[in-house]
Amino acid sequence: MNGMDDNGHGNDDGHGNGNDDGISVEGAFDDEEFDLGSLEEELRQAAAILDPVPAELRRSAVEAYALHDLDARIAELTFDSLTDAIPVRGAGDVARMLTFHTGDLTVDVEVTEDGLMGQLLPPQSASIEVLHGPRAGAALTADAMGRFACDTLPGGPFALRLRTGAEVVVTEWLRA
Repeated sequence: MNGMDDNGHGNDDGHGNGNDDGISVEGAFDDEEFDLGSLEEELRQAAAILDPVPAELRRSAVEAYALHDLDARIAELTFDSLTDAIPVRGAGDVARMLTFHTGDLTVDVEVTEDGLMGQLLPPQSASIEVLHGPRAGAALTADAMGRFACDTLPGGPFALRLRTGAEVVVTEWLRA
């Protein structure tokens, strides 16, 4: 209680707290003394060092954001033969069948090692982009019957952006 530790050093911080570290507990979080900007920066630096975001995840996030389309309707994946179909015994290299649906538009897609082909239902003309990075990939055109094809399979995650008249539809992203 005299403000001295066992070694005879003073340990009073001037506020009667017995601290010698120069940090005042009272008023430590006052707006004038506490800079949230520098704290945030220090926390970001610590997180970058101790728990960095994997480069592949960062790249995918940047690519996905670069391709966002605020006016587009999202076509939800309603069928995927990898998860929804019953496997056929002895069948090898079976094409993957995908069905996307939004409103009154259905997009059927068949994915093989040679590329992809699909059809819009109800049949209609459309311009289609195969998205697989920050820029659009192959530009396709659906004919009057709604059929389209691409002879290259995108590597990694992909989606389709369809423009039918004034409407823009983007499918969910998935891996080929």
